[in-house]
Amino acid sequence: MTTALITHQACLNHHPPTGHPESPARLRAVLTAIKSHHFNDLKDIEAPLADRASISRAHGHALVELILDRIPPLAAQQGLVRIDADTAMSVGSAEAVLRAAGAVIAAVDAVANGQVRNAFCAVRPPGHHAERDRAMGFCLFNNIAIGALHAREAHGFKRIAVIDFDVHHGNGTQDIFWNEPNLFYASTHQSPLYPGTGMASEHGIANNILNVPLPPGADGKAFRAAFESKILPALNTFAPNFVLISAGFDAHRADPLAGLDLDESDFEWATREICKLAKKHCNGRVVSALEGGYDLAALAASSVAHLRALTEA
Repeated sequence: MTTALITHQACLNHHPPTGHPESPARLRAVLTAIKSHHFNDLKDIEAPLADRASISRAHGHALVELILDRIPPLAAQQGLVRIDADTAMSVGSAEAVLRAAGAVIAAVDAVANGQVRNAFCAVRPPGHHAERDRAMGFCLFNNIAIGALHAREAHGFKRIAVIDFDVHHGNGTQDIFWNEPNLFYASTHQSPLYPGTGMASEHGIANNILNVPLPPGADGKAFRAAFESKILPALNTFAPNFVLISAGFDAHRADPLAGLDLDESDFEWATREICKLAKKHCNGRVVSALEGGYDLAALAASSVAHLRALTEA
């Protein structure tokens, strides 16, 4: 079976303020690099619009109404509406976030139905900072959590894992998963760093949360050791029916927003190891979604490395 690449041009129409690091250029760099690499075993799928019911599994009514109903008319009038100091919506943001969440839903459907082996959702805005009731940290809705809950509700998967190797802790995914014993969230991330969550002492309602913070300057050896000693054994013990990856590439040494010392080979290695365990426990069912990564060259190279690992899994 093939790997799916799921994206949509509308994801380029989400425009944060001028100079903001989470710009459309990020997705253009990723898609250009993937196209130039000439992957042979890749199925292109256009991301559909997510429906409100799917979004509402992860988010409260007030946030869904804010993002889809209240802000879009203001954005049409003003051009840009700020939610907080880091997070804003433009005229195209509502469709972009519906396509981003829709991509992960479509990826889950394609993998669950056996149409593809696994999938990479090249989308923006990212999602893992969006909490159940709060948009923040460049994120409007939590794409990966929406996909995980869709896997459970639409396809009946009972034990769903999210592995997050973005350099920033996915506080939003942790928040949504906290009281769900059969949803497992594991994260490596730099600490201290935004958003200030992700301590090793944060375990969730049933030890279903695993945080492995890394100090500034930690390199690929430390990152791989964290996976080998903690993340992968915990994932193996959890024995998931479905695995999702929050694929942020801002732990790359070239990234301007953080201070870890990884390169694209580390992300490729982590992806391969996750896929090995997914093959053992759930017939290789893996869906990944783009999160952070703000140096364009590093982001492009890391996305290609990540996708190579998926296509060879």
